[in-house]
Amino acid sequence: MDWLYAVILGVLEGATEFIPVSSTGHLLLATEALGLTTAFWGTFVVLIQLGAILAVVALYAARFWNIALRLPHDPTARKFVISVLVAFLPAAVLGVVLHDFIKEVLFASPKVICISLIVGGVVLIGLDRLGRSGRWRDAFAIPLPTALGIGFVQVISMIPGVSRSGATIAGGLLLGLDKRAATEFSFFLAIPTMAGAFAYDLYKSGASLTGHEMALTAVGFLVSFVSALAIIKLFLELVARHGFWPFALWRIGVGVLGLLVLYLV
Repeated sequence: MDWLYAVILGVLEGATEFIPVSSTGHLLLATEALGLTTAFWGTFVVLIQLGAILAVVALYAARFWNIALRLPHDPTARKFVISVLVAFLPAAVLGVVLHDFIKEVLFASPKVICISLIVGGVVLIGLDRLGRSGRWRDAFAIPLPTALGIGFVQVISMIPGVSRSGATIAGGLLLGLDKRAATEFSFFLAIPTMAGAFAYDLYKSGASLTGHEMALTAVGFLVSFVSALAIIKLFLELVARHGFWPFALWRIGVGVLGLLVLYLV
């Protein structure tokens, strides 16, 4: 059954990483529901996220390559790279400091995840109702102070259930990006953030993985990459047409259902 669980969790990761519903929250609730309580599955949840992140690299490969070629002589290209790195810094620092607390305490609390899902859903509905038209419409050209502000908001997503994409999209909207730019910048910020989380967790836990566990992780990694490729463009189209309220309702529904299961079963 381990192979089936790896596929299920890989699909779930890829389908939820870039929509503001908290992929980590969904994965942790899923592992709890499936009885996957060993330390390996907690590491698995973190490691397969990089597979989904590589889907962004694949989809935006042409633009990223263009930026790489222009870096030596184009200030605009350098500003984009710096903006992503600046936004990444707060989570990078606090992620290292709080790593053990997050994995051992917050990851182990389904109640925290469910409450975070509900609160985040309410926040998304509120942002959608504001109906802001952002000043910044190009995710490749946002001001550095705005990028840093989004980075500080991303720190909140270290609480499982908050949603990294939800937090960064909300931060972008509040700081003047339109919906598409906020969503795309969230994609770009995911690359160093999740690559860093992958590298640090692999450093902390990689030596303890067995050959079987590494094979399961590879399967989850690949499946998350494929499912994320399928969801990213669809997500952008849904946001453009309907805003974030469908995802907010989903968050609230999952959170409420989770709390009911916790207290009634």
